[in-house]
Amino acid sequence: MTTAENLKATVTTVSDTTVDGARGSRETPGAAPPSGPARPGLLLGLVLTGQFMAVLDVFIVNVAAPVIRTDLHTSGAALQLVIAGYTIAYAVLLITGARLGERIGFSRVFQFGVAGFTVASLACGLAPDAGTLIGFRVLQGVGAALMVPQVMSLIQRTFQGASRLRALGGYTAVIAGAGAIGQVVGGALVQADLFGSTWRPVFLVNVPIGLLLLAAGRTLLPVIPGNRERGLDLPGLVVLAAAMGLLVVPLVLGHEEHWPVWGWLMLAGSVLLFGLFVVVERRVAARGGSPLIHGRVLRSPGLAAAGASIFLTMCAVGGYMFAMAMHVQAGLGLDPLHAGLVFLPMSAGFGISGMYWQRLPQRLHLALPAVALVLCAAGYASVGLLLRDGGQVGVGVEVLLFPLGLIGGCAYGPLMGRALGRVAPVDAADASGVLVTMIQLGSVIGIAALGTLFLSGVSYPAPSSVSGHALAATTLAVGAVMLLGSVFAHRTRRAVPPR
Repeated sequence: MTTAENLKATVTTVSDTTVDGARGSRETPGAAPPSGPARPGLLLGLVLTGQFMAVLDVFIVNVAAPVIRTDLHTSGAALQLVIAGYTIAYAVLLITGARLGERIGFSRVFQFGVAGFTVASLACGLAPDAGTLIGFRVLQGVGAALMVPQVMSLIQRTFQGASRLRALGGYTAVIAGAGAIGQVVGGALVQADLFGSTWRPVFLVNVPIGLLLLAAGRTLLPVIPGNRERGLDLPGLVVLAAAMGLLVVPLVLGHEEHWPVWGWLMLAGSVLLFGLFVVVERRVAARGGSPLIHGRVLRSPGLAAAGASIFLTMCAVGGYMFAMAMHVQAGLGLDPLHAGLVFLPMSAGFGISGMYWQRLPQRLHLALPAVALVLCAAGYASVGLLLRDGGQVGVGVEVLLFPLGLIGGCAYGPLMGRALGRVAPVDAADASGVLVTMIQLGSVIGIAALGTLFLSGVSYPAPSSVSGHALAATTLAVGAVMLLGSVFAHRTRRAVPPR
């Protein structure tokens, strides 16, 4: 995510219920002001469909993994790379995608990303062997990394005031729904075995959607010229991409490989490279260049605290969904379709409140994120207690998951607004890249850390009671992470000026 040295924008103000766009901002020389969306609802639907497709592909392949392994005769390591190759490329290149969007144009790079994602999806669906599938899964991740950062940037640049909050609410709903729907759709497609294609439709389903997005994008996407005067900061790009790769690869593959020495060495190397990245960026700024991440954006009121809270929330949710998916499939023996349906109440609640939390009484808005995360912590602990003995997912658990999702959306939605509400539109790419990367890394780290905690308590095949105990311990850890997130959420109150 990027910032321009010579951009001077009036910082926006934000109330409890509205997030205003920058007023009186001066654009970078040579960059024309963006044109507003002629049909904002259609534009929002377009970019959120792209976001949905990218998140969907993180989850939809998981339920097809056993069939892929049988059909392509893959090894365990190769199957890991089929699943993880997408996530690794996606996470590593998100920041680069945000910078390219600012330099070339958000709409143009969004279209490039959709095109690459669609072609790679077609190639994945036709892949004859595991090696080919892994390669095209990586290319899918590259396409997603180009597409996804532009979604937040386009929302920032084309929506103002209360409409921006509603757009961010839609973004929240998409993040919530795509994971659960991905597992349900993936399970349904695999079980349907359309024309004897077994697992291939989980990739091919993206092709018609991608083609529709490309056609609609030609008329719906706004004209926002890129800023060619901005440098690419190639040293920063290389160092940050390497640091992210060294961090993500062992987190994704570490558990299945029993945390080998090379994984710990890569994690140590990532720490060193992140330190080197800070040095490189300071030198670029000192020379008057355009660093990849500028301190001005990170100092935007609310961005750091809200970003940290969102990161921890995604850690908790990602770890919980992984542990619950393992429990209901491996522990309880549910098929992929029915296992995916377990998550629908929580995702539905999260999406609904993410869209409509701002309709709550205004006196509640200031404290809403922190209080909601505290209630979420208690809710996850309660789920663990209900599953501790028999481990069966009964009516009580399903009834609890819906309000748990509602409460979670009441935290996530306001945090998104506070993270981006005081960022000027000219800095949209920077803030978007930072926030999207934190969301993605939060999910990866949560699955790695909390997933390891869960799997350390159960070795399948195992009785459902043993799996339930492991899930109970994990949900307690999920609650602790949520409580820590509430601390940072409380700090975001400082980003909301008095009414």
